[in-house]
Amino acid sequence: MYRAGQVVWQVLAALKEKVQPGVSTMDLEVFAAGRTAELGARPAFKGYLGFPCVLCTSINEEVVHGIPSAARKIREGDIVSIDFGVELGGYYGDAAVTVPAGKVAPETESLLQVTRESLDRAIDKVRPGNRLSDVSHAVESWVVQHGFTVVREFVGHGIGTRMHEEPQLPNYGEPGRGPRLQPGMVLAIEPMVNAGAAGVVVLGDKWTAVTADRSRSAHFEHTVAVTENGPWILTRPREMAGPSW
Repeated sequence: MYRAGQVVWQVLAALKEKVQPGVSTMDLEVFAAGRTAELGARPAFKGYLGFPCVLCTSINEEVVHGIPSAARKIREGDIVSIDFGVELGGYYGDAAVTVPAGKVAPETESLLQVTRESLDRAIDKVRPGNRLSDVSHAVESWVVQHGFTVVREFVGHGIGTRMHEEPQLPNYGEPGRGPRLQPGMVLAIEPMVNAGAAGVVVLGDKWTAVTADRSRSAHFEHTVAVTENGPWILTRPREMAGPSW
């Protein structure tokens, strides 16, 4: 899974640099498809339940599952959420990052920072003996105290030889509930945080989810293993320290 995760990291790290005003979301898609092939992996999203692309690219009020398009150009001040997964050698990796295009408003920068921090706080709870909902609560408690809201319709998940495995991992809830975390378990932890209300709706393409009030939304994700020595983030280089993104 670490090998798969390193492909995800390499592609997302390169895509972060390509998010610039004037670039289309299809430009990002074409790059990701080519780089994934070069790295010998298979895109996990394309064809999954009929999804047409390698990436999910969601801009501003789009929460998740945005479909890349040559007509959708990134503009100055946008935020672009890129969700990406691969399968390599029968195992999956899955991660997401939200990237600002140029200068963004202070509230938007705060949204990105708080969402990143909520992921870090959740990852810190991925330790043997903790309960699953301890991870969930770490996200919600940090988000709410900063005046933002957590999306409830979409959740994180177990991951391994399939993209989505049990257990489901909400980004909300009281601590101390659910199964105890054990070494060898792997979770895709993915806070989705709105600047406004928590509600979302799905557009007519049957995929793109947007905030009901059209406020902006941020999405960060890593694939994280439970080990005796604490959390191991599989979707970044092992030698990296500090914040997860």
